[in-house]
Amino acid sequence: MVMGSRRMTNSMLFGIAVALAVAACAGAGSVGVNYGRVADNLPSALKVVKLVTSQGIDRVKLYDTDPAVLRAFSGSGVKVTVALPNEQLVFVSRRLSNAYAWVKQNVAAYVPATQIAAVAVGNEVFVGAKNVTSYLVPAMNNIYKALVFYKLQGTVKVSSPLALSALQTSYPPSSGAFRSELTGSVMRPMLDFLNQTGSYLMVNVYPYFAYKDNVAVISLDYALFRPNAGVRDSASGLLYKNLFDAQLDAVFAAMAALGHKNLDIVVTETGWPSKGDEDETGASRNNAAAYNGNLVKHVISNSGTPMKPNASLDTYLFALFNENKKPGPTSERNFGLFYPTEAKVYDIALSAKEVKNSPPSAQAPASRPFFSGSTPVATQNTVPPAADASTAYSPSSSRGSATTPRRSFSIVVALIFVYLAL
Repeated sequence: MVMGSRRMTNSMLFGIAVALAVAACAGAGSVGVNYGRVADNLPSALKVVKLVTSQGIDRVKLYDTDPAVLRAFSGSGVKVTVALPNEQLVFVSRRLSNAYAWVKQNVAAYVPATQIAAVAVGNEVFVGAKNVTSYLVPAMNNIYKALVFYKLQGTVKVSSPLALSALQTSYPPSSGAFRSELTGSVMRPMLDFLNQTGSYLMVNVYPYFAYKDNVAVISLDYALFRPNAGVRDSASGLLYKNLFDAQLDAVFAAMAALGHKNLDIVVTETGWPSKGDEDETGASRNNAAAYNGNLVKHVISNSGTPMKPNASLDTYLFALFNENKKPGPTSERNFGLFYPTEAKVYDIALSAKEVKNSPPSAQAPASRPFFSGSTPVATQNTVPPAADASTAYSPSSSRGSATTPRRSFSIVVALIFVYLAL
């Protein structure tokens, strides 16, 4: 009887250990890339698929539903997020039949050969010059109903990318709140929709723009994930070592304030330009390599954020190519990881396998504390309004196994040791 109980205990402990190990690995964040095509010199879609898969990238986000591109990704194993452009929101929101027709033509026609994983309904709708905000949630609802009609709701998620300008308050991160004029009319019903459909909030996050506009306040090391003293949230006591996490936690807090503390976030755009105009401080190839390279490591390490340490942060880098026809300052045409020739703009690991096999990168020493002045950042409880993450401008598009979380890994190891000791 004792032996039987012992065998059962051993089996249970081993089973728990294996389950935790699998859960930890399954929850690791992944890195994808935005495939923008505002250019006249890019390689063919078929060549792009080969380039993407050769880099170990298994997720791509598009800004449209170009048939040639969707056909090119057929059979590639790459998960694709397609987009319903802002200018089609009114059309899709007004009649359910319009949504049925859109989904039939742009999604159902390509699956399952092309693995369409999500539909991004609009992009940074609140930023656009033409106000179509009131049509956003109705359009999302109609697209979802159309997916249900074609029995695709289980594999294709529906969401909409937000710019950080949707936040009214972003510092300290724990006080994050959406703009009052958006809260009741858009954000609450949108978050309710995402929760009911098992989806996630798409967010575009650009520490570069916050740094560029506040160079006297924000340290470059803090923006680039390099060693720094960090900044402590005076309300929560949490210590932030990078601006990316602080911006994300402001969004998590804003969602929690509306009763949605368990919704996931997918970062649908983030990046750093490799070149800029004279007044675009920080835009350089070295800084772009540091930001994107360190970001990839951060995401696949599954360390989450200070507020959400267990969050799996799937993230899409902006962008795959430098796009020579994008309007605006020089930086807008230099966010790419690759030149149109398919040569790398700078060499960084883009997948968990590459990160694992690459040598440790040399980290530049911290240049200065996060705040200007003589007060150590670890004891600083305030931040000048200029450093508020909500001031960050986000560029509009109209324009293998990962490391397991340390906490889960420790539990797994402990249980295995207990099992072996019995």
